[in-house]
This record gives sequence, structure tokens and C-alpha cells, in this order.
Amino acid sequence: MKAWVKLAVLAVAAVIAAQLLVRRSSPDFELGGAAPALALPDLTGRRVDLSGLKGRVVALNFWATWCGPCLLEIPELAEIWRQSRKEGRCFELLGVAEESGSREQVASEAERLAIPYPVLLDADGSVAETFRVPSYPRTYLIDAEGKVRRVFDGAVRGRTLEEALRPLLATAPASCPRA
Repeated sequence: MKAWVKLAVLAVAAVIAAQLLVRRSSPDFELGGAAPALALPDLTGRRVDLSGLKGRVVALNFWATWCGPCLLEIPELAEIWRQSRKEGRCFELLGVAEESGSREQVASEAERLAIPYPVLLDADGSVAETFRVPSYPRTYLIDAEGKVRRVFDGAVRGRTLEEALRPLLATAPASCPRA
């Protein structure tokens, strides 16, 4: 086979691969659009449904027990969650464990990390696929109306998350609906 034919085949393969990657990493929704449905069990087996949290601002954090940047951001996320509880803000933080083994393994790691907020189990990865999560950690900020307002790729710093939460919490209801 001539060199130019090999090069042409390689170029076509590269374009196809790039298109697949772009399609895979782009969400099925746009910023400002409704968040996809999510209903997953937490570590106790209780089903948590994102639609049941309307009226609250939600940070949805996709993470894995083996992910170094995930483990680094958890203490700051935990502090934001604790402070929000203390101040009575209409805010919920949900950690969605991906590719992390059994419920017992995730529970053990959550306990070791002292994660105070709900940890959900996406055992088959279907929710991560729906949200088009390309890598971990990835955090979605969802406003009180259920619309995606921000997406953070990689570890999010506490200060950055607080700044992004501020305007969303300012427009959240004065009294929080029960979670």
C-alpha cells in the first residue's frame, strides 16, 4: 500500500475518533437547561431522586474512590456542606460514586474520608453516562428550579464553589422544601 493511502486512512480514522470523543464529552443538555433525571440508592439503600430536591440548590459531584483529585476536593466539599447545614441554606450536595466497587467498599472509603453528605451509588454507570461525565471529578451545580447552571471539570476548590453557589442561593426559596 502506498504511503499516501496509509496516511489518508490514518487521517480519516483520527477525524472519526475525534468526533466520537467530542460527542461523548458533550452533555445531552445545555447550561440553563433541565438537569437529566437521577434516582440512585445511597449507602443505606434509600433511593434519592434529584426531582425530589427541587427548591434546593444541588451540587452533584461525580467521583471515584481511586481518583486522587477527587480525594483532595472531598474535605472542602464536606466543609461547604457542613457550613450550609449550620446556616440553614437551601443547598444539598450529593456525591455520586463511580467505578468504585461494591456498596461496602464505597461505604468504607466514605467513612475513612468522613464524608458527611449523601453518597449515591451508580453501580452500572448509567447516570454518569446520562450526564456525559468524561472524567472524575466532575461537579454540576443545579439551581432550585432543576436547571444546570455550572459544570466544574476536575477538582473544584471550596472558594470557587462558594462563589458559584452565592447567586444561586440568593434566588433559592427562603424556606427549604424537605429533602
